Amino acid sequence: MNIQEIKKGILENKTALGIEFGSTRIKAVLVNEKNLPIASGGYEWENRYENGIWTYSLEDVWKGVQECYQKLVQDVNEKYGVELTSVGAMGISAMMHGYMPFNKNGELLVPFRTWRNNITEKASDALTELFQYNIPQRWSIAHLYQAILNKEEHVKDIDYITTLEAYVHWKLTGKKVLGIGDAAGMFPIDIAAKDYNQDMIEKFDHLIAPYGFSWKLRDIMPKVLVAGQDAGFLTEEGARLLDVKGKLKAGIPMCPPEGDAGTGMVATNSVARRTGNVSAGTSVFAMIVLEKELSRPYKEIDMVTTPSGDLVAMAHSNNCTSDLNAWVGLFGEFAEAMGIKADTSKLFEVLYNKALEGDVDCGGLLSYCYFSGEHMTGFEEGRPLFVRSPESRFTLANFMRTNLYTCFGAMRVGLNILFEKEGVKVDRLLGHGGLFKTKGVGQQILADAVNAPVSVMETAGEGGAWGIALLASYLINKEKGETLDHFLDTEVFEGNEGTSLMPDPQGVKGFQEFMDRYIKGLEIEKAAVNSKIW
Repeated sequence: MNIQEIKKGILENKTALGIEFGSTRIKAVLVNEKNLPIASGGYEWENRYENGIWTYSLEDVWKGVQECYQKLVQDVNEKYGVELTSVGAMGISAMMHGYMPFNKNGELLVPFRTWRNNITEKASDALTELFQYNIPQRWSIAHLYQAILNKEEHVKDIDYITTLEAYVHWKLTGKKVLGIGDAAGMFPIDIAAKDYNQDMIEKFDHLIAPYGFSWKLRDIMPKVLVAGQDAGFLTEEGARLLDVKGKLKAGIPMCPPEGDAGTGMVATNSVARRTGNVSAGTSVFAMIVLEKELSRPYKEIDMVTTPSGDLVAMAHSNNCTSDLNAWVGLFGEFAEAMGIKADTSKLFEVLYNKALEGDVDCGGLLSYCYFSGEHMTGFEEGRPLFVRSPESRFTLANFMRTNLYTCFGAMRVGLNILFEKEGVKVDRLLGHGGLFKTKGVGQQILADAVNAPVSVMETAGEGGAWGIALLASYLINKEKGETLDHFLDTEVFEGNEGTSLMPDPQGVKGFQEFMDRYIKGLEIEKAAVNSKIW
């Protein structure tokens, strides 16, 4: 489409807007009637570690999304000479899980506890036993029950608990709803009913009855919606909250808010059975849409759903690129000290490609990228570590390869369960997120790590903001009865299979040798955490 056609589409509201709150960036993407990105805006932000809790403040949430939206408006104006005042539909996405409890006055009772917190082990274990269903530490229900076990004063005043994207959606529309993909990160889902599991709801209510709270669990959680269902409209108050300049019009239909896992599935066309995707950024997770239930619950595997409610097995690691990015930043400082102004993108490209020159086993080097705790390997806290022996081959290539390998280390522990114990089959595995921006590097290492072909699409860098924009588009553009996977196949991804790389046999062998070292070396990580030096 040419500029005039795109401009006409914007003026006629043949667009959809997606906004996603990522771990380090809030991003907005506007798509046209062909579901192609035509404008974007962004805002950098960081979580804070305060009083033993990883959190973001509500002030950061609203400042971030407002500035992100204004940058989108500016981008539209600069590219097409149009002042953006409305869109055809919109949606909100954010990091999955976490805990945001509110009272009857809409006041947040404790600071937002993000997915990154591994502080609910006792509750997680107790609920897993009660439900006979894996309840990860970062799930909202684990946070709620841990707060009860901790006898936290705020629990008696709870009127509503929710996740970040459902909170923002609530403030924009007045509706307390959540897409089923992230609802499955609050509480187990009944796949047939497309709703919270009622038997487990009743077990939880019975469990906490002795505490005498005035609320019942179902009453304080958002209503579950699936992709394509009406999730309300942008209110006048919501429009002013998003657009501080007051130009955005109310009445825009909004799709169910979804977590970043669900939008990642959409952005990689991985919502059909036997498809999967790996999202690699601050955290990393692999999601595979299953053909049937697993034979039993596993503590390392989360059971969630696609935005349409199909069962998904998720191997999630809290840590991925934070340590890697810090090392690249250090090399950037060195370059400047040498009088070389190095472009950040060029730094990543050069260092990532250097990794491919390294020994397939990383020359005996070892690294743990644990900025925070890592449930997959049993850590409540993390310490980034780089370890070598006197005999290790300490070269730049091996150093970078090690830092890339370790990004997938904890996730691989979970994938071993799916592939080796459960015989899960995948026809198509797609990578997306920051780790795949340098062409061919992260993609090849992932293919070797999982011993399966990995595809990356040109749109991989657009990520979940594009994914939630597509869900907004599906809301208003789907044919009657059209499924989400059919809509994506025919209206978005037709003819776009991406570029695929096969696993290299030597790389597969080398990654396995690294993993053997990784598992044995966990005692080193444990010693670093227990030392309490930091």
